[in-house]
Amino acid sequence: MLISDAVQIWRDPGGDYHIEWQSTEPDTEVTVEPLGDGVVTHREESPGARVSGLPLGNRHFFRLRDQHGNEVLASERKLGMEGTPNFRDFGGYETQDGRQVKWGYLFRSGQLSTLSDRDLELLASLELDLVCDFRREEEQASDPSRFPQQRQPRVASLPIIPGSNSRFFEEAEKPGGGQLEFERQAMFDFMVEINRDFAEGQRETYKRMFREILELEEARFLVHCAAGKDRTGFAAALVLQLWVFRGMW
Repeated sequence: MLISDAVQIWRDPGGDYHIEWQSTEPDTEVTVEPLGDGVVTHREESPGARVSGLPLGNRHFFRLRDQHGNEVLASERKLGMEGTPNFRDFGGYETQDGRQVKWGYLFRSGQLSTLSDRDLELLASLELDLVCDFRREEEQASDPSRFPQQRQPRVASLPIIPGSNSRFFEEAEKPGGGQLEFERQAMFDFMVEINRDFAEGQRETYKRMFREILELEEARFLVHCAAGKDRTGFAAALVLQLWVFRGMW
């Protein structure tokens, strides 16, 4: 039987898609069907497949089906944005009750100020309804986001300024602060403290995020900060824990 969380998809520079999967039985037979893209060719690369001939510039989804009728819907998680490589879909995960978080609705990334024209075309195709920007006000002013003219989402400015941020740099500037062992311990302590601050000191900001999301019915939305890691990662974890978009797409 197919294992839904064990399907990996990536696209090579030539535009071919590589699809790998895992199953509970070694003799599992799997068919791969690209959705809505006409006839394409795919070559078995056990346990996987290589799909060629899909239109470039679009995002593609695939249905994998085993001989027992079990299906998995999957796509590439990282979208290959040139200007923000950390742009990814964080749907598709299996829930505790065996269903699947929807693909194509939940996105996360770093800043959007350096998107290329090609990136803007791909961004427009995602049909985002809402963008939650966790960058500080000065970050937003110095690196304004780029959006496609033909489809501009609503932007919610939700600045997060972790209280532990300044204390970390104060400690790092003390004599001896450049030593490797200090840096390791300081960074570890910093990450513990900053995540505690997200949970305890930024409740109102994350509550505002959910209010923004829930105002829109079945919104396609993006959460992002400067690098798409800490502030954004905490937001994505909250969404996956509490989100109501469950079930197959």
